[in-house]
Amino acid sequence: MKRTINFMGARHAVLAVTLLLILASLASLLFKGLNYGLDFTGGSMVELSYSKPVDLNTVRMQLQEAGFEGAVVQSFGATTDVVVRMPSEDAQIGVQIAKALQANGGDAAFSIHRVDFVGPAVGEELRDQGGLGMLLALGGILIYVAFRFQWKFGFGAVLSLFHDVILVLGVFSFFELTFDLTVLAAVLAVIGYSLNDTIVVFDRIRENFRLLRKADLVENINVSTTQTLLRTLATSISTLLAVGALMLFGGENLWGFSLALFIGILVGTTSSIYVANATLIWLNLDREDLIPPALEEASRRS
Repeated sequence: MKRTINFMGARHAVLAVTLLLILASLASLLFKGLNYGLDFTGGSMVELSYSKPVDLNTVRMQLQEAGFEGAVVQSFGATTDVVVRMPSEDAQIGVQIAKALQANGGDAAFSIHRVDFVGPAVGEELRDQGGLGMLLALGGILIYVAFRFQWKFGFGAVLSLFHDVILVLGVFSFFELTFDLTVLAAVLAVIGYSLNDTIVVFDRIRENFRLLRKADLVENINVSTTQTLLRTLATSISTLLAVGALMLFGGENLWGFSLALFIGILVGTTSSIYVANATLIWLNLDREDLIPPALEEASRRS
C-alpha cells in the first residue's frame, strides 16, 4: 500500500510562518507601498529604429551623459528597435530625449518612430483598473468553485489565492522592485496557476469522501494530497525550470514578469497544500456538505 504523507501534521507550523510572512508583506505594502513603473505613474516614451543592432547599455550611457537619469531603455520586436521610457510630467521631454540621442548617437543612425506622453491621470486609471480586474478575477473564482464544489471549497480557494497575491506583492514592495503592467499580468497568471493546483486537490478530496467512508477529514486530505503530489511536483518543477530560464535569458524586459511568476509558483504550490486544505479543516467540512439538497431531503423522508 502506498505510504500516506502526513501533510496536515505540520499545518500549524507552516501556517504560523505563512501568517508572519503575510503580516510582513501587508506592513511593507502599507508603509512602503509599491514602486510603480511608468505604466502606472505616467511619463514619456520614445520609440527608435536603429539602422543596425544597438547595445542597450550604450543607449543608457548616452542618456546619462545627457542628464537623463532614471530612463528605462528596452528593446522590443527586432534587435534594432528600442523604446526609451522616462518618468516625467513634462510632455516635451520625449522630444528632448530624441534630440539628446541624435546629438550623442555616434555612428549608430536611427529614426524616431513615435514620441508619446502618458499623463499621471492615465497611469492612475491603469492602476485602478488593474486592481479592479484582480478583484473581479478572485470574485469570479469564488463563484465558480462554490458552484462546482461547495462554498467552503470556494472560500478556501480564494483565501489561498489572496495569500499568493499578497506574498508576491510583498516581495516587490519590500525590495522596491518595479511594479508595472507585465508584473500585474504575472500576478494574474499566478492566480490561474495556483487555482489549477487547488482544484486538482479539491477534486480528489471530494472523490475520496465517497471512497474512504471511515476516514476523517484530516486523513482524507493527507491521502488526497499524497495521491496528487507527483502531479503537483512535476507541474511545479517543469514550470519553474521554464520560468528560471526566462529570468536568466529573457533580459531586463521580462525579468520582473518572470520573477513574479517564480515567486508565485513557489508560494502557490505551498498554499494549495496547506492554506486551502487547512481552511477546509477550520470550516469543519464533512460528507453531508457534499450531498445535494434534493438527495438530502429525500434521505430524510425515507
